[in-house]
Amino acid sequence: MADLTSEQLAFLESKPAVAMITVGDDGYAKPVRMGFAMLDGGLVATATEDRTRTHRLRSDPRCTLYFNDDKYAYLAVETKVTIIDGEAGIEDSMRLVRHWQNQPEGPVTWFGATLQPDEFRQAMVDEKRIVFRFEVINAYGMLGMP
Repeated sequence: MADLTSEQLAFLESKPAVAMITVGDDGYAKPVRMGFAMLDGGLVATATEDRTRTHRLRSDPRCTLYFNDDKYAYLAVETKVTIIDGEAGIEDSMRLVRHWQNQPEGPVTWFGATLQPDEFRQAMVDEKRIVFRFEVINAYGMLGMP
């Protein structure tokens, strides 16, 4: 596993746009926009069990995350994904959303609705929510002007 440098971590903390890139059965790269967070010292994202990228990652856990700002800076992070599902995935989804919203307790907002913790957990069950944990294998990019 590779560690991200302090410069790379600072770039991620600036909240750049991110795409997750998996490879389809046809051999083509399949990018999708996603949200992410640094949680417990690692990159994580929430998803659902029935998404195509989830099916791809279950058979091949490799993917690349591509981060870019609104100018020229970018960072490509090659990763191996661990999928957290079941009760652990629900709890990690709750922690992730609380982190995003800076809401350590009480209700959270989800798709425009304010939900109490039990309501939110039920929404996560209904949506078949899971969490992706990304193990960094390699990272490279251009974060500053040469």
